[in-house]
Order: sequence, then C-alpha cells, then structure tokens
Amino acid sequence: MMVTTATAKYKGTKMREEKLSEMIEEKVKEATEVCEAEERLEECRVAWDEVEEVSQARADLRIKLKLLNHDPLESFCQENPETDECRIYED
Repeated sequence: MMVTTATAKYKGTKMREEKLSEMIEEKVKEATEVCEAEERLEECRVAWDEVEEVSQARADLRIKLKLLNHDPLESFCQENPETDECRIYED
C-alpha cells in the first residue's frame, strides 16, 4: 500500500497542520498524566476524547488538502461554468 501526503500550497495551511500536530503531542501528554491516577477515570476518558478530536481535525485537513490540491479556479468553474472567469475560447 502506498501512502502519499498532500503538500500544502500555502504557508498558512502548512502552519495549521504543524499546530495541529503540536496540539496532538500536548494532548497526549495531558491525557497520559491525567490517566496515571485511577480515581480520575472520567477525566481520563475526556482527555483521550480530546486527543481523538484533534487527531481527527488533522486527518480532515489532510483529506481536504488532497481534494483541493489543484487550481481553486477549477472547482469554482465546475460550480459556475457561466461566469466570465470560466469561459473557454476556441481559436
């Protein structure tokens, strides 16, 4: 199985993915600390739920990047072919 990663075209997108990765690391540390004490079982569940949510946000961003890793005008023109920006001229 071949795994490909989408490359971000824009700095902000790359920074967002990096921040999400950092957040995941922080949340894992927090969850590990919270779960060390057995009497805090409910807090432990909540902490790991937060890890899952941030991980899913990063996964969603990667999926979005794969889907949008092409010219934004292409998707615009698919939805709005009648606009001036999307006209095709034949010679």
